[in-house]
Parts: sequence; C-alpha cells; structure tokens
Amino acid sequence: MTYKASKYATIGGTVILCFLVFYLIQSGCISDPQKMKLLLSDYGVFAPLVFLLLQIVQVVIPIIPGGMSSGIGVLLFGSFWGFVYNYVGSLIGSVIAFLLVRKYGRQFILKFASQQTFDKYIGWLDKGKRFDKLFAIAIFVPGLPDDIICMIAGLTKISFQKYVWINVLCKPFGLLAYSWGVKELITYLEAVL
Repeated sequence: MTYKASKYATIGGTVILCFLVFYLIQSGCISDPQKMKLLLSDYGVFAPLVFLLLQIVQVVIPIIPGGMSSGIGVLLFGSFWGFVYNYVGSLIGSVIAFLLVRKYGRQFILKFASQQTFDKYIGWLDKGKRFDKLFAIAIFVPGLPDDIICMIAGLTKISFQKYVWINVLCKPFGLLAYSWGVKELITYLEAVL
C-alpha cells in the first residue's frame, strides 16, 4: 500500500464510520440501550472480537481515525467494555506496529504517513534520551498522531519493554478523552438530528 492509497483508505474508512454513526442514531440504538443490545446480540461473541480486530488493524494500518473508533466502542459496548476493547486493541496494534517498523524500517512508516508528517516527527529522534519522555507525553495527550509516533519509536533505541510500559501506563488517558469526546459529540448529533 502506498501513502496515497493509505490516504484514500483513511477517507473511505472515515466515511464508512460516519455512515455507521448515522445508522446508529437513526435506528435509535444510541438513545435506547435495549436496541443496542439487540443489535449486538445478533453478532454474539463476534461483536467484541470484530471490534477488537478493527482497533488492532486501525493502529497498524491507520484507515480510521483512532479517536472516532474509540468513541464508537464506548457507544457499542458501554463505558467499561468499550474502554477495555479500545485499550486492548490499541495496545496490541501499537506493539505490532512497533515490531513491524523494527523489522522493515522507515519504509513501513512511509506507507501510511506523508513524508512531511514523517519529517515533522522524525526530529524527535535527535532528542536522544529525551525521546522517551516526549514519547510518553505524546501517548498521554490526546490529539497527537500517536499511531505514527509509535511507529517512529520503532526506529529508536527504546527497549521493547520500556515501549510497552509507556503505552500501558499512558494510553488510557488519551483513550478516555477520545471516548468521552466522541460519545458526547454523537449524543449531541443525535439530539440535533
């Protein structure tokens, strides 16, 4: 996949996600927990597994903005399980992305990020030992492109164990903010539509 194809896939994934949100609003699934449970019961145990897989894939191959899918997880599965599925999927995806970059290098990153985005964050590597702190802040703070930054971490000398611990400890805060923000936005849209 080239960067251009990845960009089109991101647009397509976002459009599909918007249609899903619109469907959930129109069908009353967001305002009526019973309708949501009925919808999910049609898929049984596969509903959380499919969502978990989506979260893993969207980190490794970022075709859907992570913040949007996090909010959808909370809407579909509730605050607790939505957060758990978001967190586990995001962690697994981040580890896979890191390992893929360790194996394939910067060319893997450039499949999904523009040269401009890559150049913007690759400068963090020049920070030496400060990279670890910058990386932790980037994972902690919502709004930064943490999927790309996780990939760039694969180019550094950060140990695998330290990388995992930073994600385990810092990722929940960004996920909570995204999940809450997207859920509130969708609740607002439901009231307006």
